[in-house]
Amino acid sequence: MADDAKPRVKVPKSAKAGEVVTLKALISHKMESGQRKDAEGKLIPRSIINRFTCDLNGVNVIDVTIEPAVSTNPYFEFDAKVDAAGEFTFTWYDDDGSIYTDKKPIEVA
Repeated sequence: MADDAKPRVKVPKSAKAGEVVTLKALISHKMESGQRKDAEGKLIPRSIINRFTCDLNGVNVIDVTIEPAVSTNPYFEFDAKVDAAGEFTFTWYDDDGSIYTDKKPIEVA
């Protein structure tokens, strides 16, 4: 499990009904390939974020499959239409089985 993984997201506090807003999501993650060795010569287990999703009130906004060649600390910026107040749920899936989630509310003004 990648204990150093830290999700960070940026969501506007409010939007008008029907407005398209820009969301930003980053996870601090080493993205270990499984091919390097530690100081004792043992292989470091693979730990790569392989999927990222974002939902608004349970409805999917984006679902990205991430390939192993992605850099450390993957960053996404994307747009979402906000029809009603609610909560964005951002989820990152690690191929070591770990799941990281962050949630942010948005109001409709």
